[in-house]
Amino acid sequence: MPSPNFSPAADRNKQAIFDVLRKVLPGQGSALEIASGTGQHVAWFAAGLPQWSWQPTDAMPDALGSISAWVAEQGLANVRPPRVLDVMAPEWLSGTEKFDLVYCANMLHISPWATCAALMQGSARHLAAGGVLVTYGPYLEDDVPTSEGNLSFDQSLRAQDPAWGIRRREEVEQEAAQAGLRLKTRHAMPANNLLLVWGRP
Repeated sequence: MPSPNFSPAADRNKQAIFDVLRKVLPGQGSALEIASGTGQHVAWFAAGLPQWSWQPTDAMPDALGSISAWVAEQGLANVRPPRVLDVMAPEWLSGTEKFDLVYCANMLHISPWATCAALMQGSARHLAAGGVLVTYGPYLEDDVPTSEGNLSFDQSLRAQDPAWGIRRREEVEQEAAQAGLRLKTRHAMPANNLLLVWGRP
């Protein structure tokens, strides 16, 4: 078993995100995590929400070993083996599986804009009745001043890759609407991030 990778940011924000998830989710269900990365989030959430089953995924096959290591370290029985999932693929997983939660943190700003539409469309296909998509990360908003930290972060992202950058919440809402989803709740989070809950009208 490879050693788990460690993300300081994921370690800092996992409890704040979990506190919101515990409020907005029912007592039990099934969850699909998009862009699981190191696996720290899914391990933390699965330990805190044992009545939920979790399917971690990542577009990078190299990530799967770290995800498995975090799950094994915690001795979790409610997490399925991680799988490769590229949101841009025309079909996710079996194509028919339904989930009560699709969770995606910190992906939209470090991937091309087309992944936003793909995330919304794929989530809409795989959400069970009453299910929600939860996205977390930094956003720009028309009616909210952007923090200096997020302005400099956005500039650094675009310097790394012109296709990257912090997304405008209102434009994400437009992509969600195209997929039949709407913004249900907005939660301000530490470090100028937002947790957004999306669902069918």
